[in-house]
Amino acid sequence: MNVDEIVDQVTEEIYRLEPALLERFGEQGKAKCREDNHHHMRHLRTAYELDETKVFSDYAVWLDGILTRHGMKTEHLVDNFGMIKSLLAEDNSEPAKSYCQYLMRAIEILKGKSETEEVGN
Repeated sequence: MNVDEIVDQVTEEIYRLEPALLERFGEQGKAKCREDNHHHMRHLRTAYELDETKVFSDYAVWLDGILTRHGMKTEHLVDNFGMIKSLLAEDNSEPAKSYCQYLMRAIEILKGKSETEEVGN
Protein backbone atom coordinates (compact mmCIF):
# COMPACT_ATOMS: atom_id res chain seq x y z
CA MET A 1 0.00 0.00 0.00
CA ASN A 2 1.51 3.29 -1.11
CA VAL A 3 0.07 5.95 1.20
CA ASP A 4 1.43 8.90 -0.79
CA GLU A 5 -0.14 7.53 -3.97
CA ILE A 6 -3.50 7.02 -2.25
CA VAL A 7 -3.40 10.54 -0.79
CA ASP A 8 -2.51 12.05 -4.17
CA GLN A 9 -5.26 10.14 -5.98
CA VAL A 10 -7.90 11.07 -3.39
CA THR A 11 -6.86 14.73 -3.46
CA GLU A 12 -6.96 14.85 -7.25
CA GLU A 13 -10.40 13.20 -7.27
CA ILE A 14 -11.78 15.66 -4.72
CA TYR A 15 -10.58 18.59 -6.81
CA ARG A 16 -11.77 16.97 -10.04
CA LEU A 17 -15.27 16.57 -8.60
CA GLU A 18 -15.30 20.07 -7.10
CA PRO A 19 -13.15 22.34 -9.31
CA ALA A 20 -14.42 25.40 -7.45
CA LEU A 21 -12.27 24.32 -4.50
CA LEU A 22 -9.13 25.25 -6.41
CA GLU A 23 -10.56 28.69 -7.23
CA ARG A 24 -11.68 29.16 -3.63
CA PHE A 25 -8.64 27.82 -1.74
CA GLY A 26 -5.87 27.69 -4.35
CA GLU A 27 -2.85 25.43 -4.22
CA GLN A 28 -2.56 26.03 -0.49
CA GLY A 29 -5.98 24.45 -0.02
CA LYS A 30 -4.96 21.49 -2.13
CA ALA A 31 -1.85 21.04 0.01
CA LYS A 32 -4.04 21.15 3.13
CA CYS A 33 -6.30 18.50 1.60
CA ARG A 34 -3.25 16.25 1.09
CA GLU A 35 -2.18 16.90 4.67
CA ASP A 36 -5.66 16.01 5.96
CA ASN A 37 -5.64 12.77 3.99
CA HIS A 38 -2.25 11.87 5.43
CA HIS A 39 -3.84 12.35 8.88
CA HIS A 40 -6.66 9.99 7.88
CA MET A 41 -4.15 7.38 6.78
CA ARG A 42 -2.12 7.73 10.00
CA HIS A 43 -5.25 7.23 12.09
CA LEU A 44 -6.15 4.17 10.02
CA ARG A 45 -2.66 2.77 10.64
CA THR A 46 -2.97 3.44 14.38
CA ALA A 47 -6.35 1.68 14.52
CA TYR A 48 -4.80 -1.25 12.67
CA GLU A 49 -1.76 -1.42 14.95
CA LEU A 50 -4.02 -1.37 18.02
CA ASP A 51 -6.56 -3.67 16.34
CA GLU A 52 -9.28 -1.28 17.45
CA THR A 53 -11.95 0.03 15.06
CA LYS A 54 -13.09 2.60 17.63
CA VAL A 55 -9.79 4.49 17.33
CA PHE A 56 -10.67 5.51 13.78
CA SER A 57 -14.40 5.97 14.44
CA ASP A 58 -13.67 8.30 17.35
CA TYR A 59 -11.24 10.26 15.16
CA ALA A 60 -13.90 10.54 12.43
CA VAL A 61 -16.53 11.88 14.84
CA TRP A 62 -14.04 14.31 16.42
CA LEU A 63 -12.88 15.56 13.01
CA ASP A 64 -16.43 15.91 11.73
CA GLY A 65 -17.23 18.11 14.73
CA ILE A 66 -14.33 20.41 13.90
CA LEU A 67 -15.10 20.51 10.17
CA THR A 68 -18.82 21.20 10.58
CA ARG A 69 -18.04 24.07 12.98
CA HIS A 70 -15.98 25.56 10.14
CA GLY A 71 -18.78 25.34 7.60
CA MET A 72 -18.10 21.97 6.01
CA LYS A 73 -20.71 19.26 5.72
CA THR A 74 -20.48 15.74 7.08
CA GLU A 75 -21.05 14.43 3.57
CA HIS A 76 -17.68 15.88 2.50
CA LEU A 77 -15.88 13.73 5.05
CA VAL A 78 -18.04 10.72 4.18
CA ASP A 79 -17.20 11.20 0.50
CA ASN A 80 -13.49 11.57 1.31
CA PHE A 81 -13.50 8.36 3.35
CA GLY A 82 -15.41 6.61 0.55
CA MET A 83 -12.74 7.59 -1.96
CA ILE A 84 -9.99 6.21 0.29
CA LYS A 85 -11.98 3.01 0.77
CA SER A 86 -12.44 2.57 -2.98
CA LEU A 87 -8.72 2.81 -3.58
CA LEU A 88 -7.88 0.49 -0.70
CA ALA A 89 -10.40 -2.07 -1.95
CA GLU A 90 -8.00 -2.73 -4.86
CA ASP A 91 -5.33 -3.83 -2.37
CA ASN A 92 -5.65 -7.38 -0.99
CA SER A 93 -3.24 -6.88 1.89
CA GLU A 94 -4.43 -7.48 5.44
CA PRO A 95 -3.92 -3.84 6.48
CA ALA A 96 -5.93 -2.56 3.49
CA LYS A 97 -8.80 -4.94 4.28
CA SER A 98 -8.85 -3.75 7.88
CA TYR A 99 -8.63 -0.10 6.83
CA CYS A 100 -11.70 -0.64 4.62
CA GLN A 101 -13.60 -2.04 7.59
CA TYR A 102 -12.62 0.93 9.75
CA LEU A 103 -13.67 3.34 7.00
CA MET A 104 -17.02 1.58 6.51
CA ARG A 105 -17.74 1.78 10.24
CA ALA A 106 -16.81 5.47 10.41
CA ILE A 107 -18.99 6.20 7.36
CA GLU A 108 -21.93 4.38 8.99
CA ILE A 109 -21.51 6.41 12.18
CA LEU A 110 -21.16 9.72 10.33
CA LYS A 111 -24.19 9.01 8.13
CA GLY A 112 -26.22 8.10 11.21
CA LYS A 113 -25.11 11.28 12.95
CA SER A 114 -25.95 13.34 9.89
CA GLU A 115 -29.41 11.78 9.53
CA THR A 116 -30.13 12.39 13.23
CA GLU A 117 -29.17 16.05 12.86
CA GLU A 118 -31.40 16.46 9.80
CA VAL A 119 -34.38 15.05 11.69
CA GLY A 120 -33.67 17.43 14.58
CA ASN A 121 -33.78 20.52 12.35
